[in-house]
Amino acid sequence: MNRPEIHVEFATALRLFVPHGRRAGATALTTDGVSTLGHVVESLGVPLTEVGALVVDGREVPPAHVPADGERIIVRAVGRPQRVPGAPLCFLLDVHLGTLARRLRLLGVDTAYESTDIGDPALAARSAAERRVMLSRDRGLLRRRELWAGAYVYSTRPEDQLRDVLDRFSPELRPWTRCTACNGLLRDAAKEEVAEQLKGGTQRSYDVFAQCRACGRAYWKGAHHEQLVAIVERALTEFPGRR
Repeated sequence: MNRPEIHVEFATALRLFVPHGRRAGATALTTDGVSTLGHVVESLGVPLTEVGALVVDGREVPPAHVPADGERIIVRAVGRPQRVPGAPLCFLLDVHLGTLARRLRLLGVDTAYESTDIGDPALAARSAAERRVMLSRDRGLLRRRELWAGAYVYSTRPEDQLRDVLDRFSPELRPWTRCTACNGLLRDAAKEEVAEQLKGGTQRSYDVFAQCRACGRAYWKGAHHEQLVAIVERALTEFPGRR
């Protein structure tokens, strides 16, 4: 029995995932006749988290569709801004995205982060349990079915990573409200409340402090404050109306 042959074309944004021979328009592919289209797409390297629509001969189909012989398939990229239904928008980042995690927290975005490699099953389980969008550059992790939701982080540069996440998900920005160390919420604090965390120069030079309600870490406008202000102002300028 002849196996079905289909023609598959990927959106430009998705072509980095597929072999070079499949990056220039529609290419032929022989399937086994029983695998779903979602499985076929993932077998070619594209996580379904990055797929916005699957269009077969002009009609949109679900990932469970089983391709038939002669079908022409267009795999579109996920639409932006992407809406994640059913829960307040929050994120979970793997061990490789610590800088991105701190910058999202700086902007007040609810961002959990695993600073050690706890393994893909545990990350996926946490994503599902806490209904967090899993952000990762690990395609295998993003293929796990138990994920609540997920997204591939395309760049290795923190500046570009942050811009991409803000553009894709359009989270509400509330700068200076979260602890960059643990994601807890901050409160105003008197100098006396955080005195044990202050060195002599800080004790003498600063009078305005905040403290994390969760881990107790103290914050003030220290030597790196201007760099942090630049990150915040750039985000608010590029993505106005998110507050």
